Amino acid sequence: MADRNGGGRTFGGPNKYIQRAGELARLGGHLRALGSSAFLLADGFVLERYGDVLKQSMEASGLAFQIERFNRECSQGEIDRVTALVQASGAGIVVGIGGGKTADTAKMAAIATGGRIVIVPTIASTDAPCSAVAVRYTDDGVYQEAHSLGRNPDIVIVDSAVVVAAPVRFLVSGIGDALSTWFEARSNLDSNSPNLVTPNLLPPAAGIAVARACHDVLMRDALAAKLAAEKGALTQAVENIIEANTLLSGLGFENCGVSAAHGIHDGLTVLDETHGFFHGEKVAFGVLCLLMLEGRPLAEIREMTIFCRSLGLPTRLADLNLASATRADIERVAEAALQQGSPTWNVAVPLSVPIVRDAIIATDAFTTSLTN
Repeated sequence: MADRNGGGRTFGGPNKYIQRAGELARLGGHLRALGSSAFLLADGFVLERYGDVLKQSMEASGLAFQIERFNRECSQGEIDRVTALVQASGAGIVVGIGGGKTADTAKMAAIATGGRIVIVPTIASTDAPCSAVAVRYTDDGVYQEAHSLGRNPDIVIVDSAVVVAAPVRFLVSGIGDALSTWFEARSNLDSNSPNLVTPNLLPPAAGIAVARACHDVLMRDALAAKLAAEKGALTQAVENIIEANTLLSGLGFENCGVSAAHGIHDGLTVLDETHGFFHGEKVAFGVLCLLMLEGRPLAEIREMTIFCRSLGLPTRLADLNLASATRADIERVAEAALQQGSPTWNVAVPLSVPIVRDAIIATDAFTTSLTN
């Protein structure tokens, strides 16, 4: 229960955030301030494309280092494997380089070994990099639980030239994830729910302002950034969206909390048909369901539906390979979205499995009815 009468509030974030083209080649220099040895956990594609850049940067830094390939899923088995390797290496700095699951695995291993945390996202597909939260999945990609780690990364380093060179679908997925930031902040404000930084304390004015700023940047720059990124152009709009997806959304969700957009995302993972979709793609559909669940004006739901469609984000069950989903299937999603501890409970409306199920069905009916 939040401290509703005492006026308590709390704010958290990474110690330092750096975003600039060419920053991957400067990685070693940033690590020198944190220790003398580093363990780098990197996605396979990162090693294939940027392995030489990483190695050269680390060799030039004079730090002892080890580079390990991430095995695709932030599952307990992978967390345990990486933790054992970090312990064996004796490294005092753990660096996660790649996507959100790589970042979360590196965070968990650093916490387990007492190491400093450095996150280097090579895509802007989620708001995971800046947070003190890590999400664990099964080996098959089904959501299990979110862990509060107690401390944020020491440094988050974003090479915007690397991000814009990645497939545009990653950037768009990050926009879908970031789209939830303000709407879920609003949910938590309406329900007077605590944020994710300190138990029982409320969102601060700074966190609320960041969440709102995140939304404003998305509405202004998202389409321009997508169109530029499709051509490999690193424009100011692209830089702005990278920051919104990574920093503003990260600070916004952690300091204001999440709600049913992420809860419904978690529920959708129980259906095998959704496993080919990115986190932010499912969250974008969850945003529309959240608005319907809360009874927001249809004009607002229509506006966000049109926004999502302009970017290619899912707005219907059919867009998530769920055109043939039965009422029972959607009920399974609703049950998972309402499991104990789910953020869905942060909305300020009555909740039950039938209520959430019907909100999802109603969202699909409304968005399917829209012709533009």
